[in-house]
Amino acid sequence: MAVEAHAAHPPVANKSSRVDSRLLGIYIFIASEVMLFGSFFTAYFFARVVVGPKEYATWPPEPYELPVYLALLNTIILMTSSFTMHWALQSIKRNNRAGLIAGLLLTFLLGSTFLLIQAREYTRLGFSPSDLAFGSTFYGLTGLHGMHVFVGLNLLAYALIRAVRGHYGPAPHDHLGVEIPGIYWHFVDVMWIVVYTTVYVV
Repeated sequence: MAVEAHAAHPPVANKSSRVDSRLLGIYIFIASEVMLFGSFFTAYFFARVVVGPKEYATWPPEPYELPVYLALLNTIILMTSSFTMHWALQSIKRNNRAGLIAGLLLTFLLGSTFLLIQAREYTRLGFSPSDLAFGSTFYGLTGLHGMHVFVGLNLLAYALIRAVRGHYGPAPHDHLGVEIPGIYWHFVDVMWIVVYTTVYVV
């Protein structure tokens, strides 16, 4: 009987009882993204620390200025979206579907507002990626993060559509479709805090 059962379908693959393979996958993916951002930060600090003192008297180089307070507003918006994302996940864990939908919708709207403000900022900066190493590294870092926000918004939109259709539940394996985009979104938020502090403040 055992031989016939295995002939009908392959045996179940071994898997860890501690970490779901899908959660492990997003953690490994985020680790690779940290390395990607690390390479961009390396280029930024090389331009600022090695090239900057030799080529420019100040940083940002004159006459360029960065909208620090607008970026601070964007930081507050994105940090708020982390709380709404957490609310969404905790809501479905308590089987509160209205809270799940509201949390996902608010997170999506806050993330969209962030991107719109960043796009508006780009039109008013007065310099382009081709303007010195400063322009290249600034657009490289902020643009890379903006692309990650865009990807996150797509994940949130998909999760929101599924939530409206009645998917997800309080059981651990029933809300991974919310938890995984949430992990990614929190990563995007943390990376923006690092980008903001490095590029606009320090």
